[in-house]
Amino acid sequence: MRKLPPLNAVRTFEAAARHVSFTKAAEELLVTHGAVSRQVALLEDWFGVKLFRRAPSQLTLTAAGQIYYREVTAILDRLALASMDMKQYGSPSVLRVSAPPTFAMRWLIRRISSFQRMRPDVELRLLTSIGPLNVNDRSFDVAIRGNVGEPVGWMSQHFMTELIAPVCHVDLLTRGQLASPADLRHHTLITYLTEPYDWPRWLAQAGGEMSAEQETLRFEQMFFALQATLERIGIGLFPLFLVIDELMAGQLCLPFGDLGLRKREYRSFYLADNESALAIADFTAWLADAGRETEQFMLDWAATKGWSF
Repeated sequence: MRKLPPLNAVRTFEAAARHVSFTKAAEELLVTHGAVSRQVALLEDWFGVKLFRRAPSQLTLTAAGQIYYREVTAILDRLALASMDMKQYGSPSVLRVSAPPTFAMRWLIRRISSFQRMRPDVELRLLTSIGPLNVNDRSFDVAIRGNVGEPVGWMSQHFMTELIAPVCHVDLLTRGQLASPADLRHHTLITYLTEPYDWPRWLAQAGGEMSAEQETLRFEQMFFALQATLERIGIGLFPLFLVIDELMAGQLCLPFGDLGLRKREYRSFYLADNESALAIADFTAWLADAGRETEQFMLDWAATKGWSF
């Protein structure tokens, strides 16, 4: 028999850790600040370990809290994906959305509930893919892709600009040798097949160059590359909006600040003759709103660092 912690407390902890705020977690979960505090305390009692450091004006995760948050987030993301797959056996009103796996897990799934509240009659069925778009492929209604140009036969709409920069665990900064891009030669560079910019190109644009002896570690998916970065294995190039929770929680950082930031577009693609045209229009409009909200959130966060994106 599985020995599980109180699951509502786990869900509450994840929201509080993601926002690094009991107040924002309460707003998301539609409960009071005190209810969040009690659920977190219940979980801490169950473990016998503190998950947060509480100060009058600041809330931070403990080392144990950071480890648990990382694991719980991955589990809840997988549960959400599995649950969406199971919903196919319900309502016949379905909108199929194809999106890159890490984007789906770390951005789209966390926001889908607001679209569902707006269009409760539409069931979203999420498919993960990074494949090219083909007008003969009718396995999905909307595709989300980054910087793929304008494939022939597809309508498209920009909904968000992402910022890409080197990201590492904060512990790597304490080891020194990260004052400039030239110092990357002392560290492992993490890469993945779908990365929008490779390290040689980033270094060339940031005033450095790739050493012939540079140690690298390559993964197939961004999600695995990000996990390796969280485990302090090396430094990766990631879209900041996908790691903003870890940046705000103090787990990850930008070792070179706003130096060398790169931009690319995210767009939604669909076919004009699709029978679900109305649902597609509502979904792409919702995407645009969610994208603008994320962009503004990133700008506000950058301002606290004295950066201008």
